[in-house]
Amino acid sequence: MAKEPRPSRPKVVVTRTLPSATEARMAELFDTLPNTSDAPMSRDALAAAMADTDVFVPTVTDRIDAALIEGAGERLRLIANYGAGVGHIDLQAARARRIVVTNTPGVLTEDTADMAMALILATPRRLVEGDKLVRAGQWTGWSPTGMRGHRIGGRKLGILGMGRIGQAVALRARAFGLQIHYHNRHRIAEVLEHQLGATWHEDLDSMLAAVDILTIHSPHTAETQGLIDARRLDLLGPEGWLINTARGEVVDPDAMAAALAERRIAGAGLDVYAGEPAIDPRLVGLDNVVLLPHLGSATFEGREAMGAKVITNIRVWADGHRPPDQVLEGWL
Repeated sequence: MAKEPRPSRPKVVVTRTLPSATEARMAELFDTLPNTSDAPMSRDALAAAMADTDVFVPTVTDRIDAALIEGAGERLRLIANYGAGVGHIDLQAARARRIVVTNTPGVLTEDTADMAMALILATPRRLVEGDKLVRAGQWTGWSPTGMRGHRIGGRKLGILGMGRIGQAVALRARAFGLQIHYHNRHRIAEVLEHQLGATWHEDLDSMLAAVDILTIHSPHTAETQGLIDARRLDLLGPEGWLINTARGEVVDPDAMAAALAERRIAGAGLDVYAGEPAIDPRLVGLDNVVLLPHLGSATFEGREAMGAKVITNIRVWADGHRPPDQVLEGWL
């Protein structure tokens, strides 16, 4: 069967403002329609954009569900996601419409691992709380009992999801003297376990009961929705910390807010939230939570590398080949 012809200069709709270098290069190569306001597009605007374009470039702020994909115009053949996670895109609906979906894996690994490690340090050591104290003019000087936090060296770190980012976090954590434990759908190679000093737990509950800090690096899927619920937070216990730089939906938000308020877990460091940018108001008033505005990938270098991958995927697709970062396997 002959391949469908692809436009040499495809029309590309971008849903958010991208780094200037990325936008300039896209304008050179494609018939690009950027979003100059950088405000998230409404559902109607998304539908209108998808009705008349060859390539659609969404971000994590856009929920591209089955209805939007089914209503897309016939010319839409590529969704080139600006980001690694694709939980906001209905991949089955895209497959049914023979729309190729690509993402930007790998380029955010180190940045996200850095952020996770920063939260692993900042949360037990109360760094943000101390900064607020100084800025408020309430610090009265050094005291033997003032602003005491907890040492992380020697503690057990549980990693939920031992992919690229989880492994990068493990490397960093070992340098700080943490003992590495992990739960993954599949056990990683023995040689890699040895390099990371990592202990595999086939059962998530057994890992949670064994560790002091849990850091989440799993995608948001139907299986991981609310995976860390009230029962599992209780397994982490009143001396345990929760770190999440992956997806807010992996943790039950009500259970987390209650566990933090009631001190059934010691604290949390959060960079992602269910339903963001809305933040659960119950979290804002708590002094045992570090709240960040989804900064995991927010480096100049990382965001420009994401743009380069999007451009490469579009160019390779337009040339009639399989994009290097195609998410769905086995078809074009």
